[in-house]
Amino acid sequence: MSTGLVVLIVVAVLALVAIAAFAARRVRAKRQLEHERLAERVGGHRQEAELHGSKAGELSEEEQAKRAEAAEQDDIADRHARLAEEHRARAGELDEESEQVAERASREKELARRHEDNAENLEEKL
Repeated sequence: MSTGLVVLIVVAVLALVAIAAFAARRVRAKRQLEHERLAERVGGHRQEAELHGSKAGELSEEEQAKRAEAAEQDDIADRHARLAEEHRARAGELDEESEQVAERASREKELARRHEDNAENLEEKL
């Protein structure tokens, strides 16, 4: 082999090694860039997750407050229903009592009329 051929082979090998190193560096740089992009996306998703988690916590507190208020309103409604029933019962009692008083008033009017008639009859005899 001639010296020129050996030099040519060595230069070709060195060129291939340089091309391989350059390609490897490009691949590494591309991977690094992709890694950075993914890291940014991960950070963005984590921020969104934190924001939604915070919002979920606030809504959970609001839900608990609304449930407590609903339970309180339900208790108030039950109390009002009981009071309404008591008032209806009392109204029924008063209605019965008013009918009894009306009957007594009617009887008293009748007695008053009779006594007035008796008084008139006695007056006529005088």
